[in-house]
Amino acid sequence: MEKTRFLVIGAGVTGLSFAAHLADKDYLVCEAEDEPGGYCRSVRRDGFTWDYSGHFFHFRHKDIETWLVSRMQGERVRTVVKDSRIHYAGRLIDFPFQKNIHQLPFDEFLECLVDLFAERPEDLSNFKAMLLSRFGRGTCEKFLFPYNEKLYATDLATLDVDAMGRFFPHANPVEIVRGFRRTDNSSYNSTFTYPEGGAFQYIRALLSAVDGARVSLGERVISLDLERKLARTERREIAFEHVVSSAPFPKLLELSGTRFDPAIYSWNKVLIYNLGFDAKGLSGVHWIYYPDRELCFYRVGFYDNIFDSDRMSLYVELGFPSNAELGPEQIEVMRERVLADLARAGVIQGQRLVAWHHVVLDPAYVHITQRSLADVAAHKKRLAAHGVHSLGRYGSWTYCSIEDNIVEARELAAAFNASG
Repeated sequence: MEKTRFLVIGAGVTGLSFAAHLADKDYLVCEAEDEPGGYCRSVRRDGFTWDYSGHFFHFRHKDIETWLVSRMQGERVRTVVKDSRIHYAGRLIDFPFQKNIHQLPFDEFLECLVDLFAERPEDLSNFKAMLLSRFGRGTCEKFLFPYNEKLYATDLATLDVDAMGRFFPHANPVEIVRGFRRTDNSSYNSTFTYPEGGAFQYIRALLSAVDGARVSLGERVISLDLERKLARTERREIAFEHVVSSAPFPKLLELSGTRFDPAIYSWNKVLIYNLGFDAKGLSGVHWIYYPDRELCFYRVGFYDNIFDSDRMSLYVELGFPSNAELGPEQIEVMRERVLADLARAGVIQGQRLVAWHHVVLDPAYVHITQRSLADVAAHKKRLAAHGVHSLGRYGSWTYCSIEDNIVEARELAAAFNASG
């Protein structure tokens, strides 16, 4: 039997950040996959660089950004002023939709404007009700409902009113009307940074501060005995004092033998196609949102407009329920549907596909509900009493940024550093 003071489950951003900032080097990082990074991985194919998804960092803590970039060994990091649009009624309008209704066809603009000021009681009982009570039916039915239903692949009325936290672009009627003359689309991600080698460069930076001999790839933790403080993997048994896990929270509950109601935890899958073409397409725009229910994807991003490259390079995102079958046959069929829909939307205009890659994120977006919030809090408290700490987007079953994961992991490491 092996022993370690800190058993870290998952070699993604959260787990590696914790190990990198921990003063006590008696740790072991177990990663089920054969390479580190979690969803923050990059793919290079036929001259294209793609991520598992569009991982663009929006740093609020400059010390974190400086620390990471300093460990990238000369990697060029681009700082980009975001240009994001919405494809609606055959035109591209600025994001967010609710702040730019004046860019709609005139009759639809009037519809949204009248609905915005229509009297109605404020309803904050769930996410869907909040959208309707704050923005009106016109804006909701044209964008907020169809887009988010495509994204989450669920009934929006089941989600908590604060399901997207600080990332939802709220706007009151006064701000919306003021924007008719002078648009203000500033948001948390008005600028973002991106390494030319892909988002995996951030993982490489974290790995440079971690003892590689203490990172075990291809080793899945299959059970945790909280009373005996013993973990079992597919290879061995490991005695621990503390566990720091970024595994999806219901999976951690299963591993630890914790009784819970699985119906409380729901999520969607996201199927991502990375597509490389032989010629340039639309210039300037970094990603486009698609609320049209007839189009299979909800967002398309343009890597070539970040890299200033001369061939169109896309990521295309499609949301599915967690029980959707996405085997090889479905992947091939959906790829042809994606290409056809890209042509319908005007993204493809004669370019030829020369390279592609796909990945399924499962889970992708977790469904934050009032029940899940309460259940996570209760189980986290119990697990912490046994020395088990669950962090990150999936470990906390929440909606957050990659930087938030780093901050959370760094703070937990600092607490252990202070306690000795």
